[in-house]
Amino acid sequence: MRGPAAVLAALVVLVPLGAGADSSVKILNVSYDPTREFYAAYNVLFAKYWKAKTGQDVTIDQSHGGSGAQARAVTEGLDADVVTLALAYDIDAIAKAKLLPPDWAAKFPDNASPYTSTIVFLVRKGNPRHVRDWNDLLQPGIAIVTANPKTSGGARWNFLAAYNYGLRSNHYDDAKARAYVAALYRAVPVLDSGSRGSTTTFTERGIGDVLLAWENEALLALKEHPGEYELVVPKTSVLAEPPVAVVEANAEKHGTTQVAAAYLDYLYSPAAQALACTYGYRPRNNAVLRGCTTKFAALDLTSIEKFGGWQAAQARFFAEGGVFDQIYQPH
Repeated sequence: MRGPAAVLAALVVLVPLGAGADSSVKILNVSYDPTREFYAAYNVLFAKYWKAKTGQDVTIDQSHGGSGAQARAVTEGLDADVVTLALAYDIDAIAKAKLLPPDWAAKFPDNASPYTSTIVFLVRKGNPRHVRDWNDLLQPGIAIVTANPKTSGGARWNFLAAYNYGLRSNHYDDAKARAYVAALYRAVPVLDSGSRGSTTTFTERGIGDVLLAWENEALLALKEHPGEYELVVPKTSVLAEPPVAVVEANAEKHGTTQVAAAYLDYLYSPAAQALACTYGYRPRNNAVLRGCTTKFAALDLTSIEKFGGWQAAQARFFAEGGVFDQIYQPH
């Protein structure tokens, strides 16, 4: 069920522009690394929809990078009208800078996360290291590719997925979970700043035996490099919920509040949900998910709430001196 705020956002789309309104408008979507292809396609879909509803031409510029780095860029002056980032903590950081309200997640359905994803493995053709689940990542000599959780939202999901496995496979013994992730990160030869950089390291630079990846990023790699890689879905992972928000202070300044809200609200439409599916994101709309051309594997997914939510997880694991700093030794 969609909340009242979302309904209001949807109604915004239906209000025709006045006779004196500009015939064109431009907005900036500041996003994280692996959404490039999806939003390039979505922008075309939305522009057609908006033109038909209002008669106005809309251009959407895109900016991509590590989610944490993108959030910092917005707080430091990158003039985003909307943000579509990897995790709620990064949008909370923008809210703390007074650019959008603290209750931003209530503005759209499903905690403002129109699609979900998870963390999977990408391995080389034939799966020569026989990687089937998280325990296989600790084989002697294996090289694992992942990004830096200090700058990358996807990398924070990677870390939590691994930590979650360490807990669950050791009767929730925290010391053993730490030991597991410490051993895993000892096998990481390089930490890129974002998820797309890690994919490039693995697929183009030829580094590593296994890539910890967003599901959609792994599926894209399979499509772009047919026959070169294989997807391995572990038995358990995390429920990744990439959220979206209007950067209200910027949108009001630009006079783009109406189109910015509509841009995010339309992500929940059946057409946009179907498009997300084709780009490897799991739609929130169950009817669309059932008919999705991408067949998503079933696995046991752990919510961020199991870690106390993103504020608690960030403070415990990724803040200065947190668990990641304690277990990671740069090569």
